[in-house]
Amino acid sequence: MSDRSKQTNSALEPIHTIKTAGRCPICKGPVEPKYRPFCSKRCADVDLGRWFKESYRIPTDEAPGDGSLGDSEDY
Repeated sequence: MSDRSKQTNSALEPIHTIKTAGRCPICKGPVEPKYRPFCSKRCADVDLGRWFKESYRIPTDEAPGDGSLGDSEDY
């Protein structure tokens, strides 16, 4: 029997049996498959609120307003 045949194919396992690794990025609790990568709807909503409030930012070298459509008067 080869090593490949001994490996399990997790893509074929039902979702409730797949083990999730890691912790919730909000509260550091164990991850719940239904809300992955979070542990609950509450933590998922907290994260979504942070995106809406623009608390998360991607670093860039561009100055604010460079290349955005909202700053140009010509459309």
